[in-house]
Amino acid sequence: MAGYDPEKDKKLKEWKCEETGLILSIQQYGEGEAKLQIGPRILKKKDGTDRVPTKAGRLSIEDVMWLYDVIDEVKDELSGFVGPE
Repeated sequence: MAGYDPEKDKKLKEWKCEETGLILSIQQYGEGEAKLQIGPRILKKKDGTDRVPTKAGRLSIEDVMWLYDVIDEVKDELSGFVGPE
């Protein structure tokens, strides 16, 4: 079995919460099923530039409210990448 090949890893769509830095994305590896990834989180430095990405960790109420606001769009996009069953 071959190992991980970064060339096969595709980001199909991404959303970012500007307030908390949380990122949601639809990812697909090779011809596999498209899936939702929660994280990483990219926070801002005091000078306004991006810090190194970190794990999403626990979600704050701000994260949950943002997720609630975008979840229908995420669901529709993900459904478009998943074929009929």
